[in-house]
Parts: sequence; C-alpha cells; structure tokens
Amino acid sequence: MYAIIEAGGKQFCVEEGSKIFVSKIDAEVGTEIFFDKIFMIGGSSPQIGTPYINNAKVIAKVLEHGRDKKILVFKKWRRNDSRKLQGHRQDYTALKVTGIQL
Repeated sequence: MYAIIEAGGKQFCVEEGSKIFVSKIDAEVGTEIFFDKIFMIGGSSPQIGTPYINNAKVIAKVLEHGRDKKILVFKKWRRNDSRKLQGHRQDYTALKVTGIQL
C-alpha cells in the first residue's frame, strides 16, 4: 500500500519503510510525526481525496536533521561588467515512514 502526502508544500509518494527528505521540521530525532494531508491511498482498493482523505494518517519517525549539498546561483548582467555569485544550502529532515492508517 502506498500514499501520496503533502509535507512542506511538496507532494511525496511513500510506502511503509520508505525514507524521504522533507523541508526542515521542528521535531527531535527519534520522535514520531503524523501527516494528515493525504491526497491518495493506493493498493487493492484505492481511495482519492477531495482534496484530502478524512481520518487517514501517515506515521513517520525522524531519523536526522541535516543540510543538503551547496548549489551555486550565478547572475550576470551583460554589458555592465556586473555579476553576482551566491551559494545556498537547504535544511532538511530525513523521515522513515512506519505506517499508513485509514
């Protein structure tokens, strides 16, 4: 069974035991988090929400907090001899899905 959830403004397709990386969540390592914004639950009898499924939740455990690889943002304006280089590292939280409940 799989579910499509919303976390941090993005959608993720998760199964039990899968590991996902979401935007940073304020929770300690080892605690359980519940997601109640579930768009779809698939399997032998799929359910689709309008927009969310009522009384369904996905349970996940916080594995770690970290920072992603650095990306470089380079901007250049032609004929002005102007350019700007910035770096960005996104904070993330690694989660392991432990259960999907209806």
